[in-house]
Amino acid sequence: MARGVEESVANEVIERYREVGLVDDGALAEMIARTRHRERGHARRAIRDELRRKGFEAPEIEGALGEISDEDEQTAAASLAARRWEALRTLPQEARIRRVVATLGRKGYEPGMAFTLVRALKDADR
Repeated sequence: MARGVEESVANEVIERYREVGLVDDGALAEMIARTRHRERGHARRAIRDELRRKGFEAPEIEGALGEISDEDEQTAAASLAARRWEALRTLPQEARIRRVVATLGRKGYEPGMAFTLVRALKDADR
């Protein structure tokens, strides 16, 4: 009995909130996924991990991630890599490569994708 509320009463209130749409885990998971992807550039892998840590169930997670296509993810990664590559233009090339790949890795992108993008940026500099 946390905070003086009977568990059965709390469960009834939560169930009623769900019925009227005030509590919707799927919609919340979708909002978090959209925000993390569009505003922070996170990959589906990083978003999946965050949603799991927050306690969302697999159906809500997969539904939320279904809103992000492979093309969306590729575009976001390329944009993030290009911005970071440009921001580091005064550094030696090897340092730029390491930092851009690390940035993409922290955002949840696969190493293969990160190195492919960096290779394209490096070639474009020539």
